[in-house]
Amino acid sequence: MTERLSPEEIADMRKAGKVAALILKKLGKLIKPGITTKQIEETFDKYIAGYPGMAGAFKGFMGYPASVCVSLNDEVIHGIPKDTVMIKDGDVVSIDLGIKYKGLFVDTAHTFISGHASKKAKQLVKATRQALYEGIKQARIGATIGDIGFAVQNFLEKKRFSVIRKFVGHGIGRSLHLYPEVPNFGIKGEGEPLVEGMAIAVEPMVSCGDYDVMVEDDGWTAKTKDGSLSAHFEHTIAITKRGPVIITKI
Repeated sequence: MTERLSPEEIADMRKAGKVAALILKKLGKLIKPGITTKQIEETFDKYIAGYPGMAGAFKGFMGYPASVCVSLNDEVIHGIPKDTVMIKDGDVVSIDLGIKYKGLFVDTAHTFISGHASKKAKQLVKATRQALYEGIKQARIGATIGDIGFAVQNFLEKKRFSVIRKFVGHGIGRSLHLYPEVPNFGIKGEGEPLVEGMAIAVEPMVSCGDYDVMVEDDGWTAKTKDGSLSAHFEHTIAITKRGPVIITKI
C-alpha cells in the first residue's frame, strides 16, 4: 500500500534532506587519489554527529555493516568502505547515504571522479546525473511509476548506456525502503499512480556495458558482470501539488 506523508512530515524530511545534501557535497570534496573508502565513512560519522536528532540510516539496515556505501568503478552499489581500499587517479566513485530524523528517512547518492578520468567515464557520470532529472520531471500527481522509468531508460539508451535491472528505486518515508519499487526502466502509463504526499527515491544505476550484475562474496557489493564502469545518482522526491519537490538538495 502506498504511504502518504503529511506536509509536516515532508517538512521534517526536507530538514534531513538538506543535511544529507550538504554532507554528500563535503564528502565529494574528499575524493582524490590516496584516500581510503573507510575514511569517507569515518568522515560521514563525524559530520552526522554534529546534527542533534539525526543519525545515519544505513548501518544495520538489513544487516548492512557500514554507515555509507562507497562503490568504485565497476561496483554499481553497496560497496562496503574498507581501510584496504584506496582511491586511485581516474576512479569513478559513487557515494550513497541516508539519514533518519524524527522517525523519517531520506536517501541520496552522487558519483564523483577522482583526478583525471577517461572521456567515457565523464560521459557516463554526466548522462546518469541528467537521467535522474529526466525521471524527476515525471514525478507529478497523475503520472505513474512507469512514466519515471520510461524517461530514465529512454534518455540513457539514446546515449548508448545500459540501465541496471536488478536494483531499483523505492518508496521512502517512515521507513528507508517502502512500496512501491521505482525501476529505472518502464512503460509510460503503467505502474503505481503517483499521488500527493508520496515520497520516492529515484536512483538511476547505469553501466557503460551490459546491465547484468553480480553480488560479491561479502553479500552486498554489486558489480557489473562484464567489468564495465558504472554510475549512480539518487534523490528523495516528494509528490506535491506544486510538482516534484527534491527533498535531498541544499
